[in-house]
Amino acid sequence: MKRTCLLTLFVLISFGQLVLAQRTITNPVKSSGPDPWVFQKDGWYYYMNTTGSNLRLWKTRNMADLATAQQKVIYTPPKGKAYSRDLWAPEIHHLRGKWYVYFAADSLNNIGHRIWVLENASADPMEGEWTLKGKLADPGDHWAIDLSTFEHKGKLYAIWSGWEGATNGQQNIYIARLKNPWTMKGDRVLISQPELAWEKHGDVPQEWQKNGEVPKIYVNEGPEFLQNGKHRFIIYSANACWLDYCYGLLTHTGGSLLKAGNWRKHAQPVFTQSLEEGIYAPGHGGFFRSPDGRQDWMIYHANPSATDGCGNKRAPHIQPFTWNTDGTPNFGRPMRTVSVSASQTGDK
Repeated sequence: MKRTCLLTLFVLISFGQLVLAQRTITNPVKSSGPDPWVFQKDGWYYYMNTTGSNLRLWKTRNMADLATAQQKVIYTPPKGKAYSRDLWAPEIHHLRGKWYVYFAADSLNNIGHRIWVLENASADPMEGEWTLKGKLADPGDHWAIDLSTFEHKGKLYAIWSGWEGATNGQQNIYIARLKNPWTMKGDRVLISQPELAWEKHGDVPQEWQKNGEVPKIYVNEGPEFLQNGKHRFIIYSANACWLDYCYGLLTHTGGSLLKAGNWRKHAQPVFTQSLEEGIYAPGHGGFFRSPDGRQDWMIYHANPSATDGCGNKRAPHIQPFTWNTDGTPNFGRPMRTVSVSASQTGDK
């Protein structure tokens, strides 16, 4: 009898430890946050999203606790500048020993959007001084948003969404070398444009058209670099944020990253909305790893209904993802709740 009681107690304790070792994350992890971005360094996660009027930085040990994380406005642009309005899709990166923030901004309306760069030499980006390095533009100074950077074989690259000319109607994905974190080296290279049927859902709302917008806008935007061993990818957002936003996939097939023919587009979207989960228009995010380095995670924004459009109802969602046998990412489907171990969330 005594042995049976001890065995029962052991089972109960073990079960309790298992329960305590698990955590359920409920999405969204913050009530609002269009264009979310995460960068991890030295056990800290640094997070940014679009606010429109300034650049705000969050810092946390655990992405599941983002809603209560330390935050700070790190930059408010002066009035009357080419970068004073409509600050979109900021990303923080640590390059060549310093911190950089890339963001799109304009002076009056969308037609003026270009990429701008801030620099901070402090070890902690929540401290120190952020200084404007200037505009990061291709030689033609084309319209540009959603720029991200990455390093490959010791060389810096930029990827972003841009127009071919000076008018709206189609957004493409471009890549270029960087001379340094704030200067482009050479011309841009087109590597993706909306061409497949599922990428060409672009009907513009009537009220926008009354204000002079074109009736259709075909979108490839929000490109992010993702690597799995020797496999290299660019994940981008297709269609429009006011419609059925989704993820597309480009695979690098070898050779120069700057040769368009070395990028192959996946025939179908790789991450789409879930009506069952009530998660609509998922896209424009990034990727990070768990604190123990064992689990790959994605962050993206999504709407709670099909009619919420491109406003502040877009909120950050996080969930783990896996890899297919051919090395490509397997994002699964959007999830409202995620159960993970303590080592994956940073809990002690």
